[in-house]
Amino acid sequence: MLLVGLTGSIGMGKSTTAQIFRDLGVPVHDSDEAVHEIYRTTACDPIRSLFPAAVDRHGVDRTALAGIVLSDPEALKRLEAIVHPLVCEHRRSFVQARAIEGARVVVCDIPLMFESGADRDMDLILVVSAAAAVQKARVLARTGMTPDRFSVIMSRQMPDADKRRRAHVVIDTGCGLTAARRQVTGLMRTLAARAQAS
Repeated sequence: MLLVGLTGSIGMGKSTTAQIFRDLGVPVHDSDEAVHEIYRTTACDPIRSLFPAAVDRHGVDRTALAGIVLSDPEALKRLEAIVHPLVCEHRRSFVQARAIEGARVVVCDIPLMFESGADRDMDLILVVSAAAAVQKARVLARTGMTPDRFSVIMSRQMPDADKRRRAHVVIDTGCGLTAARRQVTGLMRTLAARAQAS
């Protein structure tokens, strides 16, 4: 089974690319969805011990938590020390289940793949990218996003150029959905052939 690590900076089209893989029948583990799950379950107690105001009876309040950690690099590091291992375990269980089902290719959608070191577990690294102007326009169109918040988020992420250099494959999402789907479909043909040959 081939593990494909899918990553890209905010606004680059990673979620859309992940959906294209799903549409092609490829299992996709979504780290953001895993975070939502653990914020209702396994992450509640350890996060409550560090940031009591960020946890209520429903689980972790992401808005409250973001307000605490986005402006405090040390708090963010403490949070990541809790979250990253739990997400890694969630991903490992997902991959094991797909292997039992006979999947030949599994995509792992990991926003902070390089930053968390998860790239070491992948067979192939796929980075989605677009021009900086396209990225900025996409992000600032999101509800509640501001230029200042965008700048803070970008400061926490590895630069796009560095991600592209570390990628085995780059998908350019700047030319629209049809072009991105064509690139992903072509890649899947290559991966399917590679998986069958292995």
